[in-house]
Formats: sequence, structure tokens, C-alpha cells
Amino acid sequence: MRKKQRALTAVAQSKLPLWVVWVAYGACAWAFLFAALSCYWALGGMVGVDTAVSPHIAQLARAHAPGLLALLWITALVKVFSGFIALALVQSWGSRVPHGLLLILVWGAGTLLFVHGGLFLMVGILALSGTLSVSTPSTTLHWYTFLWGPWWLLGGLLFLMGAWSFFLRSPHRPVNFACSILGVLGALFLLILSGGTIG
Repeated sequence: MRKKQRALTAVAQSKLPLWVVWVAYGACAWAFLFAALSCYWALGGMVGVDTAVSPHIAQLARAHAPGLLALLWITALVKVFSGFIALALVQSWGSRVPHGLLLILVWGAGTLLFVHGGLFLMVGILALSGTLSVSTPSTTLHWYTFLWGPWWLLGGLLFLMGAWSFFLRSPHRPVNFACSILGVLGALFLLILSGGTIG
């Protein structure tokens, strides 16, 4: 029975609209590019570090702090994993992954990225306009607002679009709806635990 369902899923995925496929590949490319950047920093590269993290973390990067290097490798692996999650939405081998689990992961990733990027952009605009006071240096704040905020938003939008299209073509709507909500709420909970955005 499961083999038959997988075969039907594979046929259905071969007939997906072109935009659905490109969204999934775009999300995968976004994740892999970001993973490559994390690997570059983990290997000791310094270009771009000052634009992406706080001055304190940048100092740790220059000192090659073991804890930070380990964290960079972990985040690289998470980003690669998220890229494969995006591919699973449109590839035949993705039918081997339970739909509910895929929905939790892709909605969670999209929500995390989109809200994080939105906070970067919103706080950055408010800070640069003088409406909000933050401790982030001006140069770093500009990078957060005009590069990293939009970059995170782009990734979030791609994952959310992929999640929505996958949800619409998935069976068992009530269960999958619950999984989607769980993914969104889990991402928001992680954002709250992380303490927000620009300091």
C-alpha cells in the first residue's frame, strides 16, 4: 500500500507547476549558499563577519574561539539539512518522509527565517530613523537593515511558499493543518528563546 502511495506521489510531483519546482530549488539554493558562508567562516575566513554578527562575536571569530567554530559548523549542517528539506517538497524521494514531519520542518524554517529577517529590517529602519535606540554600531546596523534583513526575508518567503504549495497538495488536511501550526508555533517559540534581534 505504501509503495502504491509513493508511486502516486511521484507521478503527482512530476506534474507540479513550474513555479512550485523553482520555489523549492530557490529555497535549496538559498540554504546551500548560506551553509557555504558558515563553512567559510568556520574555516577561518573573515570577509563579511563584521557585517553579519555583533562586534563581540566578531572578536570571537578573529580569535578562532572553539565554541564559536563548533557553532558555525552546526549551523552549516542545519542549513544543508534545510536545503534537502526544501528539495523533498518536489522530489520523488521526498515521499519517503512523512508529510506531517515535512510540514512541521518547512513551515518552521520559513517562519523562523521570515520573522527573523522582518525583525532585522523593522528594527533597523526604526533605529536608523532615530525612533528606536539600539547598541549596535551604525555600520553593522546598516548591514543588518539593507543586506541581512532582506536576505533572511527572501529565504523565509521561499520556504513559506514551498510550505503552502505542499500543504495544498497534501492529503489528510486536518492532520497536516495541525502539523503546519505546530511548525509555525515552534519557530516562534525558538525566536522568543533566542532573545530577539539587534541588540
